[in-house]
Amino acid sequence: MPNQGGAPAQLRILATRVGRPTELARANGTSVRSAIAKVEVAEPWLDLDPINLAGDDQADRTVHGGVDKAVYSYPSEHWPFWTAELGFEAGPGTLGENISTAGLTEEEVHIGDRFTWGEAVVEVSQPRAPCYKFALHVGDPHALKLMVRSGYSGWYLRVIAPGRVESRGAMVRIVHAADAPTVREVFVTTHDRDPDPAAVRHALSSPALADQWAQALKR
Repeated sequence: MPNQGGAPAQLRILATRVGRPTELARANGTSVRSAIAKVEVAEPWLDLDPINLAGDDQADRTVHGGVDKAVYSYPSEHWPFWTAELGFEAGPGTLGENISTAGLTEEEVHIGDRFTWGEAVVEVSQPRAPCYKFALHVGDPHALKLMVRSGYSGWYLRVIAPGRVESRGAMVRIVHAADAPTVREVFVTTHDRDPDPAAVRHALSSPALADQWAQALKR
């Protein structure tokens, strides 16, 4: 069972962003559409349903969005890395995230951790997988390799209880799945060309891990 003892850990929300699909680029005469270029929410509160924040959407829900990817959260602690690597100042929205946070990183957040966020409760479901649209968004073809090399993936949240959430403020961890793999463990193990079988088993040990990610690990 998750460990719920100890002082609750908090994530400070620096910004919340939402977006609708637009043309991101053109490749071989074909329009590439994405909602990765999001705009900051000015209102103090917005609604969160089981699929999306109000005003947010995805261009292709076969690979983005859905109940296991309702909200994408990214730690601001990694902005200096991306600033150094990409050649421009990284900040809210650089990774296409819905919420930019401070206080915890992939090494401290576990699959199955739950947080209160305003009236809602959310659960960590999986890391973010590198996507070619991220490379298009930042204008650097090496961006995917940089994410894999660094492990700075951020994580997705599923919605356990919908409700109104704060666009800035705090998320408080109410369930700490201390025995489950961290977000970083799952990401690194999945991208390891020759992973330790014990590491794979541990990465798969959490029932909260999104099925799509679990299937990738099993392969």
